[in-house]
Amino acid sequence: DGDLKFSLESVKKLKELMDENRHINPRMMVSMASYSLCDEKNLPEEFQPVCKREDASMIFERLNLAVQEDDLCEICANAACAGCF
Repeated sequence: DGDLKFSLESVKKLKELMDENRHINPRMMVSMASYSLCDEKNLPEEFQPVCKREDASMIFERLNLAVQEDDLCEICANAACAGCF
């Protein structure tokens, strides 16, 4: 994402965390305004510098979009890959 680089495995873990939080019963869910992925204890360590940025949620969303397609090869799912399509 821009000048930031992350391992594919960490981005996949990020996707898992984001997907888990989307499938929570709405009555049990904390307000999304107060929720932050940075509060997740299972967030990979390499994302900690992102958490210090104001645009952290947008970065996480873009990384999540990079691995949405189940059929993508691992090279093309890499957010830093260019020209795969």
